[in-house]
Amino acid sequence: MQNVTKGARMPAIVRTSAVIGLALLAAACSTPQEKSARAQAEMAELMNIYGPACTQLGYGANTDPWRECVLHLGTREELQRMGNGAGAYGAWGPRYRGGYWGPYW
Repeated sequence: MQNVTKGARMPAIVRTSAVIGLALLAAACSTPQEKSARAQAEMAELMNIYGPACTQLGYGANTDPWRECVLHLGTREELQRMGNGAGAYGAWGPRYRGGYWGPYW
């Protein structure tokens, strides 16, 4: 009886693995046009979110300085969300400021 149950589960696992594998393969095989469309969609989203703030800061809408402001605010937000990276093994921690082994090590 247990062999029947194991046999019934195996095809479900194989099907699930195959579906996940095909999805990953399809995502990895994106064309330059798809990548461009994705980048344009991301930029449009950034403009919708940060565009009004840059306009209030005095930049003319849809000008190069306005676009730089939008990118700057979006990058700043993303860096704040990610954190500074100085955890227990932070690469830019006190070692590079004269910590662990001194400034000239």
